[in-house]
Amino acid sequence: MVSRKEYLKDVTKIVVKVGTSTLTHPTGLLNLRRIENLARQLADVHNRGIQVVLVSSGAIAAGMGKLGYKVKPKTMPGKQAAAAVGQGTLIHMYEKFFSEYGKTIAQILLTKEDIIDKKRYLNAHNSFSMLLSQGVIPVVNENDAVATDEIKVGDNDTLYAMVTNLIGAHLLIILSDIDGLYDSNPRENPDAKIIYNVKKITDEIKRSAKGTGSKLGTGGMVTKIKAAEIVVNANSSMIIAQGSQPNIICDILDGKEIGTLFENYKNRKNKIE
Repeated sequence: MVSRKEYLKDVTKIVVKVGTSTLTHPTGLLNLRRIENLARQLADVHNRGIQVVLVSSGAIAAGMGKLGYKVKPKTMPGKQAAAAVGQGTLIHMYEKFFSEYGKTIAQILLTKEDIIDKKRYLNAHNSFSMLLSQGVIPVVNENDAVATDEIKVGDNDTLYAMVTNLIGAHLLIILSDIDGLYDSNPRENPDAKIIYNVKKITDEIKRSAKGTGSKLGTGGMVTKIKAAEIVVNANSSMIIAQGSQPNIICDILDGKEIGTLFENYKNRKNKIE
């Protein structure tokens, strides 16, 4: 029998994905307290000797606030405009807060083409490798300002799974507006129970994931399960947890049973019982 702490003890490279609903207020404006807390946690994790990549949503939402939009644009040009305005605001906030903890960040904007094209994939891999070796924390987002329907990765859900595999991370942590995967939709069923460990993504698990995200975010639990399939099949693990908890990342890496852990399929000797 292996504890969560034992299972995660050898993790030395992580990807942390934070969603729009975690980074913003219901007004659509950035939640600066949450962003500062996120930077502090990741800086502390980095001080442990763990390499960190942050995949951040929020550019479109940040642009909405700047442009005075009350709802997310429905057209691609509208989304691109909001992202173009918001991306600078978002990275400025990350630069401000990470620098207060002595950390250097780098902005990386990706599209699907950067992942599926072999030459561009290798270039991206080399860029990440160099930045991580220099102690830099890459901050990644989909390049929404120029993305189109044809090249759009898909609301970050595929993107963060691809980035996890691209850099060979041991663990992907998804910070969302829900505590984890439940056996039924907790917004509809008050008796729904959280599933703390998923050893295999079955049809039953996929049925449990039915539901919707927040009005500011675009991905629901179904898309996160798809991301989990990509990650665990590449011999990494994934955790979904509530992003609003103040020390959530540190608590996860300390081995506390928080959120839902999707165990990788290949590491059978280290399974949590």
